[in-house]
Amino acid sequence: MTRSFRHRPLVIAAGVFLAASFVAPVFAQNSGAAAPTMREQREKRMQELGKAKESKKEAAAEAQMYPNATRQSPEAKAKGKNLKALQELQDLYAKEDHAAVLAKADQIANAADANAYEKSFSWQLAAATAADMHDDAKAADYFKKSLDANGLENNSHYQVMYNLAVEQYQLKQYDAALATLDRFSAETKSDKPELQQMRAGILANLGRTDDAVKAYEDQLAKNPNDKKALMNAVATYQQANQFDKANALLEGAYKKGMLTDAKEIRALYVGYLNAERFKDAQAVMEEGQAKGILTPGPELAKDYMVLGQNAYYKGSDSDAIGFYKKAASMAKDGEADLNMAKILRDQGKTAEAKAAAQAALSKGVQKPQEAKEILGG
Repeated sequence: MTRSFRHRPLVIAAGVFLAASFVAPVFAQNSGAAAPTMREQREKRMQELGKAKESKKEAAAEAQMYPNATRQSPEAKAKGKNLKALQELQDLYAKEDHAAVLAKADQIANAADANAYEKSFSWQLAAATAADMHDDAKAADYFKKSLDANGLENNSHYQVMYNLAVEQYQLKQYDAALATLDRFSAETKSDKPELQQMRAGILANLGRTDDAVKAYEDQLAKNPNDKKALMNAVATYQQANQFDKANALLEGAYKKGMLTDAKEIRALYVGYLNAERFKDAQAVMEEGQAKGILTPGPELAKDYMVLGQNAYYKGSDSDAIGFYKKAASMAKDGEADLNMAKILRDQGKTAEAKAAAQAALSKGVQKPQEAKEILGG
């Protein structure tokens, strides 16, 4: 085995970690109370649909999710026979009768006497139902219809707008998603971290890497402990081949104790490996194992193989054997055993070399003849 080895850069999936979340039709919530579940929201809406407010004071006390919105919230209510139809639609939605919800929602919204609220509310429930059916295209279409009808009060109106952006994102309609999200931000004056993360994710998917990185950096400037923003920034830096910046972010987070799971720890030490900072990588790997974050397995075995190959390349046979032993103890194949056998043979340790070669053959290697040569020597 010659010492001409140079390790190949390891690859970690650098996809954006953003998880866009669907928001169900939002019904009234009291400020300070725990957020209701979707089922609780449905039931509460069933009780409240069509009921008049007890007083203007109660209406004024209702929590506003978007107090700085530029849109004047309309007086949202159903009337006459359409009120009963909406109550029936709500019952169908609560029962999760998907086909019936879609049919009745279209029937109500397309009626000649349907007002803006009745249209928006019907299509909102149809959109939520389509999303439950995992039909993103249909959900996006219904959310847009609900939004365009412009009949819901501000809380529901803007959550419909946000849901539309989410569906467009999931459909990979990134330009449309960005336009919808920018409209949402402009009209609500909201600057919540999740909105900025979603926007940065869209920018990254549009190939606007510099804009995406700046968006994540802005989030981190506001909240240095926002791990989701940090990991998204790392992924975006990696996509832009700015590995030094990605490593610096991960290193800083590691020192602050922010990296707490195996994927995060591996992102750091793989960055070190690719930057040929092998001692730093080894320290992180060993500490991760000591803390129980990193568990033995084929992936970690491959990473120890890289350390072994680097040690061998630098002429440190004893270190190389140590790393190969660690790799062999957790690997599915015998490649680490075979490399160890070659070093032991070169050192004249015939018995140990043959034992390692036999272990390599037992586990399976790409070139079994090399192991057989050691055994026959």
